Amino acid sequence: MYPRLEINIEKLKTNLQIISNLLKKRNISLSMVTKAYCANPDIINELVKDKNLIDYLADSRIENLKGMNHIDIPKILLRLPMKSEVEDVIKYADISFNSEYETIEMLNEEAKKVNKVHKIVIMVDLGDLREGYFVEKDLFDNVKKIQDLHNISIIGVATNLTCYGAILPSEENLSKLVSIAEKLERDFHIDIKIISGGNSSSLFLINENRLPPKINNLRIGEAILLGRETAYGKKIEGAFEDVFRLVCEVIENKEKPSVPLGERGLDAFGNQPIFEDKGIMERVILGIGRQDIKIGSFYPVDDKIEIIGASSDHTIIDVTHCEIKYKIGDLIEFKINYEGLLSLCTSKYVSKIII
Repeated sequence: MYPRLEINIEKLKTNLQIISNLLKKRNISLSMVTKAYCANPDIINELVKDKNLIDYLADSRIENLKGMNHIDIPKILLRLPMKSEVEDVIKYADISFNSEYETIEMLNEEAKKVNKVHKIVIMVDLGDLREGYFVEKDLFDNVKKIQDLHNISIIGVATNLTCYGAILPSEENLSKLVSIAEKLERDFHIDIKIISGGNSSSLFLINENRLPPKINNLRIGEAILLGRETAYGKKIEGAFEDVFRLVCEVIENKEKPSVPLGERGLDAFGNQPIFEDKGIMERVILGIGRQDIKIGSFYPVDDKIEIIGASSDHTIIDVTHCEIKYKIGDLIEFKINYEGLLSLCTSKYVSKIII
């Protein structure tokens, strides 16, 4: 069935091995982030065969952690828990990231019901302005209250960088995270086991020997999946960048003008597109659309193809200058970026095939 996302599992395993080895040499634990591919069980079951490579399975969606419940590796809920999912967090997450006392209090009450002690990591905002305590006093005031919750155990601190504000990890901001961890240990006698210094964008600091030594955990998704660090987009030595490949089917091939005819209003998404007049072109339509993937997040392997637009269910490409003459039913391959991978894996209309 097409469109389909092809996953080269051997290349993916190689990437995991490379990242795991890179971290283990520096005594950094690996939280393997599974959200981009929706914790696809076919992928997960292959990757966890060598459990020595992975220290934690991490995901933003409790539904995905639920699907991995049978795997004997500690699981982390990365996104701050919603009130509506507290019961499931206690049931399916060994550790959750938190920044709101009210939520932590609810986790404590739920953990008490089932006679559990739930582990939490406190999120610290170092300037990227997504989640986490921004004011240190607020953090320490809340930690003092959290210590009175007998079914909650603080085991670490973490930060998130680059995902929202594109603020890069640095020796300076990550040293601040280490300093906060040390204050928690000293002032509150908390055993801080995890100091999590971010995601795939922190890998460049390892290569430059600039990652503060006490950072002992990273949460890695994209670097494993696409073979590159995400601060500057540099390829990781030995890793594969083509683990995933999108394959689409041709459903129409006709010569048509390059500019639509008639009075123009708004398109299906409320925009008024602008077209360049290139004369008559050979236009191919593919059976995939913006409901599945955003224009700009996938790129033709055939570099003579130009993607010129899409609606919900159709993508239109210009094949005028291609050496290959595409026919109905032919398959066209595309490389994808991280954004494309997220949407393709989420779309139920795209088949996922391990090769």
